[in-house]
Amino acid sequence: MNAIKRNIPNIITLANLFCGLSSIIFAFQGNLKMASFFIFTGAFFDFFDGLSARLLKVNGELGKQLDSMADMVTFGVAPGMILFHFMYYLHHNILFKNATLEGFFFPEVLALLIPIFSAVRLANFNIDTRQTTSFIGLPTPALAIFVAAIPLINFDLFPMFVDLRFLIALSVMLPLLLVAEIPLFSLKISQGESLSSRLNIFRIGLILSAILLLFVFQFAAIPFIVILYLILSLLNNIL
Repeated sequence: MNAIKRNIPNIITLANLFCGLSSIIFAFQGNLKMASFFIFTGAFFDFFDGLSARLLKVNGELGKQLDSMADMVTFGVAPGMILFHFMYYLHHNILFKNATLEGFFFPEVLALLIPIFSAVRLANFNIDTRQTTSFIGLPTPALAIFVAAIPLINFDLFPMFVDLRFLIALSVMLPLLLVAEIPLFSLKISQGESLSSRLNIFRIGLILSAILLLFVFQFAAIPFIVILYLILSLLNNIL
């Protein structure tokens, strides 16, 4: 029984990894909506593997390393593949799987900066003692759900998400935010922290705003929620 209990968080982490692999498969099939669905599902498992580890008090080095490897696939490679295939379709008006592979894939190759910088961000996270209660740089799940939301957006309302120049800018800016030395707050409340603290007011404001934006704009709200998170973190740093 102890062995089963000890491995429950790892099993949830492997479910996250499965979602990431499934997302990549669907991306190569040109089914970007299903690819996005699996990233969101992976984010769900990623939240609960850490929560279950804390509740069961089974934190260990294996789980930490396994979590980073799963995150690399689900929140690094998979969103990179979604953005690559989306940009390729916009650029060439044909699915990548049906294309004649000739020449260098520019500008869609810029989407590969996401997994490259995600690898740096995740490796640094494991050795950076400053990130126990907060983050330095944009967390990989935040970038992943930002990208995963794009194929699900109503482009009639938000046409910039089918503007190749806008996507080129995103494919460069988002990976740089992963490794930027910018302190960002976590949604986890530290033990002994006052619920009325400025940081908790920002957290509550972010959560309430996210609920409202999701209700009004649905998936299109997700990129703006991530941007709001960055803005509130910067305000918290300044104040």
